[in-house]
Amino acid sequence: MATNALRSLWAEPRPASPPDRRTRDWALVAVLIGWSVLEAVLRKDMAPLPLLVIAALAVVVPLPWRRTHPLVVVVIAFGMVTVVDIARILTGSPGVLPSSVSATLVIAYALFRWGSGREAASGLGVILLWLAITCVAESSSLAETVAGYVFFLFAAALGAAIRYRTKIRVRDVDEAKARERELLARELHDTVAHHVSGIAIQAQAGRAIAASHPERAIEALAVIEDAATRTLTELRAIVGVLRSTQDTGFAPQPGVAEVEQLATDGRTRPRVEVTLFGELEDLSPAVGAAIYRLAQESITNARRHARHATHVTVSVTGDADEVRLTIDDDGSAAGGRVPAGYGLVGMRERAALLGGTFHAGPAAERGWRVEAVLPRTGTPR
Repeated sequence: MATNALRSLWAEPRPASPPDRRTRDWALVAVLIGWSVLEAVLRKDMAPLPLLVIAALAVVVPLPWRRTHPLVVVVIAFGMVTVVDIARILTGSPGVLPSSVSATLVIAYALFRWGSGREAASGLGVILLWLAITCVAESSSLAETVAGYVFFLFAAALGAAIRYRTKIRVRDVDEAKARERELLARELHDTVAHHVSGIAIQAQAGRAIAASHPERAIEALAVIEDAATRTLTELRAIVGVLRSTQDTGFAPQPGVAEVEQLATDGRTRPRVEVTLFGELEDLSPAVGAAIYRLAQESITNARRHARHATHVTVSVTGDADEVRLTIDDDGSAAGGRVPAGYGLVGMRERAALLGGTFHAGPAAERGWRVEAVLPRTGTPR
């Protein structure tokens, strides 16, 4: 088991899309170089100037590349500082290195935050080698040596912890999106199954009466044509939406009309008020189901997370091209709601799959607002 764990760590890839060099990285370089210059001018207990310059530049200059090339930065920074410490030991040069060398803690953090498993293991070897040599160069006591190892191991552990926390977060977000895709696909599947069942029934009826009542058979064909057209529209909406193999029934899915059933009277807190306005007929079943699910999830979130909320308003407005859903509550601003919660991730994913937009956040005056705009046809991306 331990061997498998080590192999897994060794094969760990780099995190995707590490941040590139930023303005604050160059600002950090400028500050550290300036600080090193001040130390060289004002302090009397410093190492010889050539060694100061090499150590400071070796550690500070590579800092902006620590995320994109973590192992290279470790080798340059710690390798050059190791050479400086060896020179101090061999020449017996007195004095200390500039404080900017402490930026090696940032480099150690970056190695375990952004490096692959192989890079982290290789870089750790370079760091431990430097620590052993610098303790000799500085004539450190046992307590100082232990403290040095603790600091660097803590920086490495912190980088690894944040790395895996981010990885888990990304995995959970992907799972939330996958669940929403599965639910949407199931709802679309049920709608298509309903249409196909109707087509089969009409076809059987047409065959039964074709000989005795040909005109009624023609009417059945017209019904079949209309149902087939609707079915093709829904099939296009399914394209690109993943679906699991779980068994599902063919029950009709809730739509805009069922949103009114989410309203409550004053005996339940918060009270939910629903308003439907505009052109809400002949919506794509997927859009109707999405409006209902988004409203239902938003009301549930308000009940769970909106502190002191007494009133939730749900407004659905339709026009010739799109449907707009708006949910407002009057909860306290300190409600503790997390905009990046997985429920909101799922709602945003559902809206995007249907070609719409989704926004959730604090309202202008008080409370929380959820707003989704979906095209009437529910054209997926």
